[in-house]
Amino acid sequence: MNVRIAPSVLSADFRKLGDEIAMCEAGGADWIHVDVMDGRFVPNLSFGVKVIEAVKKSTTKVVDVHLMVLEPENYFEDYVKAGADVLTIHAEAAPHLDRQLARIKELGVKAGVALNPATPLSAIEEVAHMLDLLLIMSVNPGYGGQKFIDYSVDKIERARFLLDQAQSPAVLEVDGGISRDTIHRCWKAGADTFVAGNAVFGAAHPQQEIAVLRNLCSESV
Repeated sequence: MNVRIAPSVLSADFRKLGDEIAMCEAGGADWIHVDVMDGRFVPNLSFGVKVIEAVKKSTTKVVDVHLMVLEPENYFEDYVKAGADVLTIHAEAAPHLDRQLARIKELGVKAGVALNPATPLSAIEEVAHMLDLLLIMSVNPGYGGQKFIDYSVDKIERARFLLDQAQSPAVLEVDGGISRDTIHRCWKAGADTFVAGNAVFGAAHPQQEIAVLRNLCSESV
């Protein structure tokens, strides 16, 4: 199983965003994760189209855009045009998942669905075969630096089973509280892609931390 580390630029120093992304690339990051928040679906505001454009210009890696917004369909074209390679929407904000996933794919990018901690996996059961990515939130979305919710590990395990049963090729991503203390458990449960914000950018040696996290995704740990 390939392991992907996706540093979240929500935790980066925006005065030197290009340098921070270059550092992630040099450290072996697989994807660059960008959180878009509208202040309505989650209690915070973050990046617009211009930031996605800046990230895209700064990297050759997959730009993994997580839309924590209401009415996400209003944003699809703009964010794809800005450079998103993956667009992930929240099941809680997207009552027409079949239509919305199909539209994202029509625009030529990968389509993902995110589930908040309290949202059951049944919310995506009918569309599992359509997914390129399933994102399990292991904190309540809206802020970086939160504590990992322990019951997420069981949910990751069940999500892996659901995707396998549906013969879905989807990436299984985890976001929230990923660190040296939590990543191995999530990997063992079946996740393959890990969003890391504070764990990378708050580390004493951020560039090396990406490899440290990746090495923890191993049976030998």
